[in-house]
Amino acid sequence: MKVNSSIFKSYDIRGIYPNDINKEVAYKIGKGFATFLINSLKKREIIVSLGQDMRLSSPILKKEFKRGLINSGINVVDIGLVSTPTLYFSVFNYNYDAGVQITASHNPKEYNGFKLVKNSENGIIKIGKNSGMNILEDIVLKERFIKTNKKGKSIINKKVLNDEINKLIEFIDYKKIKKLKIVADAANAMLGIDLDALFKKLPVKLIKMNFKLDGRFPKHEANPLKFETLKDLQKKVIKEKADLGIAPDGDGDRVFFIDEKGKIIPASHITALLSKELLRMFPKEKIAFDIRYIFTPKEIVLKEKGFPIITPVGHALISEKMREKNALFAGESSGHYFFRQTGFAESSLLVILLVLEIISRENKPISKILKPLISSFESGEINFELKDKKLIKNKFKILKEHYKDGKISLLDGLSIEYPDWRFNLRASNTEPLLRLNLEAKSKKILKEKQKEVLSLLNSN
Repeated sequence: MKVNSSIFKSYDIRGIYPNDINKEVAYKIGKGFATFLINSLKKREIIVSLGQDMRLSSPILKKEFKRGLINSGINVVDIGLVSTPTLYFSVFNYNYDAGVQITASHNPKEYNGFKLVKNSENGIIKIGKNSGMNILEDIVLKERFIKTNKKGKSIINKKVLNDEINKLIEFIDYKKIKKLKIVADAANAMLGIDLDALFKKLPVKLIKMNFKLDGRFPKHEANPLKFETLKDLQKKVIKEKADLGIAPDGDGDRVFFIDEKGKIIPASHITALLSKELLRMFPKEKIAFDIRYIFTPKEIVLKEKGFPIITPVGHALISEKMREKNALFAGESSGHYFFRQTGFAESSLLVILLVLEIISRENKPISKILKPLISSFESGEINFELKDKKLIKNKFKILKEHYKDGKISLLDGLSIEYPDWRFNLRASNTEPLLRLNLEAKSKKILKEKQKEVLSLLNSN
């Protein structure tokens, strides 16, 4: 079977099962990843950690991917049914050479795929468009697999999650966490396992929603960026008079929060909150965040005498920039949070622990803790479908000319900044879309400038 090149994405491999990704494709990608590792690591013995999510197709894909690795001489540590951050932890903590998670993240049930990482002296490297995905694609499409008679071995490691939680709770003063009431909607996906295990070690009352693993996602998509998926959680937080709501995505590497009033907390506000906390623990460190929303986190980082780093959008690009700058922490507007402590990889559990510790120490509602930190209002992402690339270029040109007196950045798309408002316009990596994000120092300015920019974008 010929492999469809479209499954090789910017940050992972993903497609519809069984049309694009099936057991034959999984076997070939397993052999391809083995070849990639052997060629790049130049080691005699290579160990790969292998995990999977709860999708119905994940067991067969994992079996065939593993067979591809073993038949190529790679040793495999099967860590079972885990979240993606747990897979990352296994690679970093046990110093495995690489890791593979069978998952399609937040995508609907018919999708599946592979997230690939390799270890390095400077943390976890995600295999993406800037770090080897094109090489892997070429190997797989041209079937340039390593030839060997050597067979790898397979062992099982069932203690990874327990080791991960024990390691994470050492990072904070977890004994100071109070008897809070927390509602979590696991969306029938992977972080439910992690939350169950974590809260058994804490004096927190956990109210569970959709914790039963089910790769069909019977209640709703496991995508907290689609705010309509959070409505039941918001209602439940209010009904239970809970201190916090937690909403992870399908593979657990993203998390959103609901405050005690049932309102969705923007990810940039969590970035600001954790930046303040971490800079007090580790002064004068570098903190990274993506270019979509920068006013609030930047102000907090500067106020706490840290060093802000603004990055392009995309979790692989953010972790790459973190490694390059040796940043302490990074937050992305889509709910990814990264720590040097975890090898520059995401850790939703560490985010949750830090937030719980802050609420417990401050002894007041999360909305009141956040209020003095917030210095801007955000539009949320606004998408435009434009299939003609010439039209996309024209829209950039119109805005660049109209706002030529502003501070212009081309770090990722077009960003233009004024003292009291700014915007970022980017073309999607995967879809024929333009993505617009605006922020301003007041709701009035945000409303006015959003209307103004939209008018320019909608003009011929």
